[in-house]
Amino acid sequence: MRTQTIAWPTPGPLPARDHLPAGAAGRPVLDVVIPVHNEEKDLEPCVLRLHDHLSRTFPYGFRVTVADNASTDRTPEVAATLASKLPEVRSVRLEEKGRGRALRTVWSHSDAPVLAYMDVDLSTDLNALLPLVAPLISGHSDLAIGSRLARSSRVVRGPKREFISRAYNLILRGSLAARFSDAQCGFKAIRGEVAECLLPMVEDTGWFFDTEMLVLAERAGLRIHEVPVDWVDDPDSTVHIVRTATDDLKGVWRVGRALATGSLPLDRLARPFGDDPRDRRLVGVPGGLTRQLVGFCVVGVLSTLFYLALYSAFRLGLGPQLANAAALLVSAVANTAANRRLTFGVRGRDRVVRHQAQGLVVFGIGLTLTSGSLVALAAATGDPARSTELAVLITANLAATVLRFLLFRLWVFPDRRPDAGGTYSDSTARTS
Repeated sequence: MRTQTIAWPTPGPLPARDHLPAGAAGRPVLDVVIPVHNEEKDLEPCVLRLHDHLSRTFPYGFRVTVADNASTDRTPEVAATLASKLPEVRSVRLEEKGRGRALRTVWSHSDAPVLAYMDVDLSTDLNALLPLVAPLISGHSDLAIGSRLARSSRVVRGPKREFISRAYNLILRGSLAARFSDAQCGFKAIRGEVAECLLPMVEDTGWFFDTEMLVLAERAGLRIHEVPVDWVDDPDSTVHIVRTATDDLKGVWRVGRALATGSLPLDRLARPFGDDPRDRRLVGVPGGLTRQLVGFCVVGVLSTLFYLALYSAFRLGLGPQLANAAALLVSAVANTAANRRLTFGVRGRDRVVRHQAQGLVVFGIGLTLTSGSLVALAAATGDPARSTELAVLITANLAATVLRFLLFRLWVFPDRRPDAGGTYSDSTARTS
């Protein structure tokens, strides 16, 4: 099987999550991928055990796909033999190594609505498999992961791997604000339509693939379900810890930079609110009026502090008008970028130049208000004290802030609601 070049999905949100049907004849509901490289010893018992478990416990049709990553031993022959004996098993051969590459290739070509994977060592107790995929089948969640770090998980592994795992997840929380608890547990699942939109954005082809997929999904607002697992470390694991850790840290830096610059079109992964048709008419969810006001106020407070710091610095070498204009210009660009992402939930580079241009128009209005207040103050008092200047500017900025919020909400970042044809257009109507 050759890897396809997949074009970006059409702009617009994913459909609402629905309960998946049992599936037509010959089309499984679940496709479990086992990526392998030189696993001739463990592959057959793994597949037989997994196949037996699914046959006994899984109520729908299933498939087990062995994804061979350029093995040089008898792994391809073992996989082909299993596929010939068991109708629910198939084998896929890839000529390049990489767990992420194997998962992307198989998942991109699979016709199953739920896609999963697990490591060949079966370190995770298989009793967690049905709880893993059930939220995806029911329509509750978009992705599901096994967690070895949940309170109710039971894990047997050495202190070295325990320390590395926890340290890595702390790094993800601190650098990428990740909220999921276990990025690297080899036990995950994803809905097919989510994979179709999400996988083209994931660059890594190795061990960091899992982390990148989860971080992007979480930032896009997709729901990730976590399942506590019982897990026993494989003492014969061939994973190169130092090289993998180095590659992971490079991946963290790359993904963090992409998220900071807004270069990923994560808005294409948005989900409608709720499963009731009445809920889907609620525009602005989760960016309703109350949430936007809170976000705007937080950004506004930080922007005001940033502005005052800039004004005080510029005032050392400039007059009050130039210092005010320079400080307001710099803080306005930062304010528009922050409100675009945090308050109104606009991601990616689409219309970013237009939004900044509109933000500068709003800045011009704010400049008129604040500069006018300085002119009026100078006319009234002649040479006002610095503290008086700051007090007047704060008052003028408060008035400009109210107007800025209204202009941002109604003009710069209006709601996008679907028209009769199902496409999305800007609308100024909102629901509080």
